[in-house]
Amino acid sequence: MKIAIMQPYFLPYVGYFQLIGAVDRFVVYDNIKYTKKGWINRNRFLLDASSEMFSLPLKKDSDALDVGERCLAPEFDRTKLLNRLTEAYRQAPYFEEVMPLLRRIVERHESNLFRFIHASLMEVCTWLGIGTPLVVSSTLPIDHDLAGQDRVLAICGQLGAHTYINAIGGTELYSREAFAARGIDLRFLRPRPIEYPQLGEPFVPWLSILDVMMFNSIESITLDLLHNYDLI
Repeated sequence: MKIAIMQPYFLPYVGYFQLIGAVDRFVVYDNIKYTKKGWINRNRFLLDASSEMFSLPLKKDSDALDVGERCLAPEFDRTKLLNRLTEAYRQAPYFEEVMPLLRRIVERHESNLFRFIHASLMEVCTWLGIGTPLVVSSTLPIDHDLAGQDRVLAICGQLGAHTYINAIGGTELYSREAFAARGIDLRFLRPRPIEYPQLGEPFVPWLSILDVMMFNSIESITLDLLHNYDLI
């Protein structure tokens, strides 16, 4: 059993979906603190050949709340966000194919932040043909007071993992020896650089998966880009 564990992110970059596709179970944290400066409810898209930010506005609440306890702002204007992304990608070659998916994601009648993002991840995975089950962390019978590596090891043990794959940014967070002591192989997924045409302008890398879908055919994504990584 190969597993990965990540925070939930709204329309994250392609490496997130490479990680989902590389494992047998993908655990999404809902009982983890929301961080203002992270990427949970925001990402980057292409606008006039430059990187711009889009985000999900949140209801004002305590900074101590977990992601699963946060809510979207009542004044969140879904139409405004859709219009902004429509104008940015109207000339993209796969705009017509992707827009129905984007509308389903953004127009979803859900106020809870985690459930909104979790549903969007499942929508994109279905569109990309990724069948990996997405497991919500709070549903697992472990000690949820554990943190960091100890929590990851507990989840691995509960799911019977023989391999744990983490995003490349976590290389300093975990000890191969600690995982090996539990009979678990620790690996890291490192996406290879990718480049594709973006309306004839200089390429802007590592944008949201939305950008990848707008400029690449589903065949190109599933047969090439989703497998364009190294496990180290």
